[in-house]
Amino acid sequence: MATPALSIVIPVYNEAENLRGVLAEIHALGLGNYEIVVVDDGSSDASAEVAESMGARVVRHPYNIGNGAAVKSGLRAARGRRLVMLDADGQHPPRDIPRLLEHLDRYHMVVAARELRTEAGWHRMLANRFYSWFASYVSQFPVEDLTSGFRAMHRWVALKFLDLLPNTFSYPTTLTLGVLRSGLALKYVRVAFGERQGHSKIHLWRDGTRFLLIISKVATLFAPFRVFLPVSGFFLAVGLAYYGYTFVTEHRFTNMAALLLSTGVIIFMMGLVSEQIAQMRMDRQGILEEGEVATDEAAVDEVSRPRRTADRGA
Repeated sequence: MATPALSIVIPVYNEAENLRGVLAEIHALGLGNYEIVVVDDGSSDASAEVAESMGARVVRHPYNIGNGAAVKSGLRAARGRRLVMLDADGQHPPRDIPRLLEHLDRYHMVVAARELRTEAGWHRMLANRFYSWFASYVSQFPVEDLTSGFRAMHRWVALKFLDLLPNTFSYPTTLTLGVLRSGLALKYVRVAFGERQGHSKIHLWRDGTRFLLIISKVATLFAPFRVFLPVSGFFLAVGLAYYGYTFVTEHRFTNMAALLLSTGVIIFMMGLVSEQIAQMRMDRQGILEEGEVATDEAAVDEVSRPRRTADRGA
């Protein structure tokens, strides 16, 4: 059986009602040599059977592990050099897959950014805007839609960051920040998302807090100084202001001022050390040049090979 040029990865959890229509739309696109990898994340309905009947290759989880875990299983099972990830709940329109793929010759990852009118509720719109702003600050790149799971990329890029992806809905956050902080090229394409069919499995407060923690962890992994410096600056500014106040009113240098200033200096130095560790980790891991892996199977194998224990601890 010939190796497909494109793999479409679809994580599903109790999406039997929507999956048939999504797969039919994909087959109608005429994408050429492609495969569909459906990861059944412990569904209690007939999602896996529907996928198999529609010609998809099914990977099964014995129980519900998480959306991110399903995506990781799909990425490991995918054989194509180009990947497309989308959900089966009706939000991600398969008709826009060719629009994403046409940019992969110039970019490492192409993300579908939802149009404003297709945001699911004002509270989720505000949350997405805040996450995107914070990610833009960390990555120094205008992030238009941080949480969109509808994206296309080269397989080696996905495998490069596979170990960093969480098992939850936060995997798009990690992928986006990982790509941007590694100096790889990303492009956003505006897409009119559909309405979600059925009930959303994302809980605003629980998963929103998790998103924020994921952004912070990935930020400190790739660009720690972008996190440490504002905190350090805050303590130094408050310490200086408090010292100025006590000097004018009490004519002395207080213990609280000393504590605030010392805390600011310590956090600043921790940021410098973290920045050096992050740089050494990036130098050890190495960044493959654009286009190199598109034609080099050995490079794909090198990226997908499990890292040594020493590398994980870096």
